[in-house]
Amino acid sequence: MTQKIIGSRLSNTTYQAVLCLIIACITLFMMLHLLQGSSPLTPSRYNTYTLQAMQWRKGKIALEKDYPHLELAIYQDKYYVSFPPVPTIPVFFLTFLFADQVPDTLLIQLYAIMSCLMIYRIFRNMKCSRHPSLTWAFLFCFGSSLLNLLQNGAVWYQAQVLAFLLTVAAIERIQSGKPTSGLLFYALSVGCRPFQVLYGPLLIAYYLIGTKKTRKEASRSLLPGVLLGLLVASLYGVYNFIRFGDILEFGHNYLPEFSSQGGIQFSLNHIKKHAGTFLLGLPFYHSNGSLVPKRFGFSFFIANPIFLCLCAWQIRELIKKQFDYLLLIVFGTFVLHCLILLTHSTCGGFQFGARYFIDCIPYALLYLVACSSPPQKKVSILNRLTSHLCCCFVECC
Repeated sequence: MTQKIIGSRLSNTTYQAVLCLIIACITLFMMLHLLQGSSPLTPSRYNTYTLQAMQWRKGKIALEKDYPHLELAIYQDKYYVSFPPVPTIPVFFLTFLFADQVPDTLLIQLYAIMSCLMIYRIFRNMKCSRHPSLTWAFLFCFGSSLLNLLQNGAVWYQAQVLAFLLTVAAIERIQSGKPTSGLLFYALSVGCRPFQVLYGPLLIAYYLIGTKKTRKEASRSLLPGVLLGLLVASLYGVYNFIRFGDILEFGHNYLPEFSSQGGIQFSLNHIKKHAGTFLLGLPFYHSNGSLVPKRFGFSFFIANPIFLCLCAWQIRELIKKQFDYLLLIVFGTFVLHCLILLTHSTCGGFQFGARYFIDCIPYALLYLVACSSPPQKKVSILNRLTSHLCCCFVECC
């Protein structure tokens, strides 16, 4: 009887926290729409995924015509969506309710609410108490440049917010000891933002290090998720090959700005050009004795304060000389991902800081999850990871 009463109280507490978080998110979105005089039900003008979904319903991939205001890839005189396909999937099902008027702004706000709930669950799994978990969950989502993306359901924002949700979901599933669903979510996130592929080795490493299973059991547990992820990747390859004759080409190289106007999509030279803006840039400039907000990018550390926290956490670990290899790998991958994004020609710089760096926010979450794992000696961590990976290789073979 006592256990039933305690379980009921815990359940009620969880429901209250979830409800509180949902109400906070909805209130925030309502305030945004009231301030800008908009509605979440109004379809975005940049409705590329809706156009793609309507073509899928006809059994076609190429769009009917050019839409000059959209980023469309031009290949063999046909117009294709120049983005990975996964964000089109939920829109495809919604077209049966809304036809070509899918409320994409509402859709990405639902993605954000689900992300917030997932992050709350992650913190609760880390034995964090309820109120700090609610605060962290809210700030992870909305105390960043992600907030600016949630005001409009444009194609770029849909891909980025869905990738964020799927990456967070992958971390939560791996943390909960569910590697199959975790690796599936991870594979789907790559179908939104290709550089999310960098999270894969970290998720596998965290699972292998943190699991209480034997090496053989852990390897067998990972195998279905790995195979499922490879299946999803093969579907991306087939889709790309049908469109562009290249399994790795999502379409950006066939945008006019890169294919015919002499632009270079990725280059090390872009790092030097972007560093002053996206690493050190202030969010305003002086004009006629007053401060004017910048419209084209500023430091992603200011736009996303969680990155400052991540750097501070890693510096603290180094000062304490606690060389946890998993934490070092997570932080190193974060730095690598940022450098890769800096090699891009724009970094998505128009949108509040640099929107591409939203893709890196889950590294801070994964870092905290790794920190919450039981402490282990640095040598044993590396040895265990190595032995697990070798065992996985043997099992796969």
